[in-house]
Amino acid sequence: MRRDHDFDVWMSRQLASVEAALGRWVPEEAPAGLSEAMRYGVLDGGKRLRPLLVLAAAEAAGARDSDAAMRAACAVELIHAYSLIHDDMPCMDNDVLRRGKPTVHVKFGEALAMLAGDAMQALAFEVLTPTDGSIEPALQARLVALLARAAGQHGMAGGQAIDLASVGQPLDESALADMHRRKTGALLQASVVMGAACGRLDAAAARALADYGAAIGLAFQVVDDILDATQGSDTLGKTAGKDAGNNKPTYVTVLGLAAAREHARALHARAQQALARSGLTDAAWLSLLADRVVERDS
Repeated sequence: MRRDHDFDVWMSRQLASVEAALGRWVPEEAPAGLSEAMRYGVLDGGKRLRPLLVLAAAEAAGARDSDAAMRAACAVELIHAYSLIHDDMPCMDNDVLRRGKPTVHVKFGEALAMLAGDAMQALAFEVLTPTDGSIEPALQARLVALLARAAGQHGMAGGQAIDLASVGQPLDESALADMHRRKTGALLQASVVMGAACGRLDAAAARALADYGAAIGLAFQVVDDILDATQGSDTLGKTAGKDAGNNKPTYVTVLGLAAAREHARALHARAQQALARSGLTDAAWLSLLADRVVERDS
C-alpha cells in the first residue's frame, strides 16, 4: 500500500483541483448579492471528504473521464454545502458558527441564505449536465439519479426530517442508525458510487464499493457525535455540544462514549473488508480515507 506521504500529496492535488473547479462553476455574478452568499457558503472551507471519495472511487474504478469525476465531485460538495446552509438556519438547528466563521444566514440574512442554498442545489445538477457533449447522456442520467436519491426524501432530506422530529424523543440504536444512514450516510455513500459510476466495474466490485460507502458514511457520523461530546468549538469549527444542548439523540447519548468509539472501529473494519472484497488493485486512497475518517479530531 502506498505511504501516507503519497496520499497527502494526492489529496493536496485533488483538493486544489476541486477548489479551482468550484471557483469556476459557482458564479461570481448573480442578482442581488446571491453569488457572494453562494461563494461564501462553499468556497475556502470544509474537509471536502465527499469530493475526495468521488475522485478516489473513480480512480479505483479505472475512470478515464476525469471531467465527469470532477463534475461529480463538485456536485456532491454543492449539495453538501447547500444542506449546511439550510440546516444552520433558525428554523432548523439555529447555529451561528460553521467552518470557523459565521454561518451564511448570520452573514447575509435568512432570506438570502435560503436562496443561496436553493441556487447551489440547482447548480449541482447543472454541473452534472454539461451541454457540450463532454459527458455521455447515459452517464449524466446515472449521476443525476444517484445524487437526487441521496439528497431527497430517501436520503439527506428524509434524515433531517427524522432528526427534527426526534428532539427530546428516545431513539434506540436501530432508529438512530436509520436516521443517520439517510441524513449523513446517503450522500457519503453516493459519493463513492458516483465515482465508481465514472469507471467500469463488474457488479460484484460495484456492490462492494457501495458497502464500503455505507460503512464509512455511518462511521463518519459516529465519529462526529464523539467529537461533538469531547472537543471544543475552536477545534471543530462549529458549535460544540449543540446536539446535547438541544436534547437530540446521538451515538454518545444512546450507546455511551466507549461503546460509540468501539462502534466506529467496527464500521471502519467493515469498510476495509468491503474494499478487500471488491478485488480492486488500486483502492489505496479509499482505504486511507477510511482511516482518516475514523482517526480525525475535527
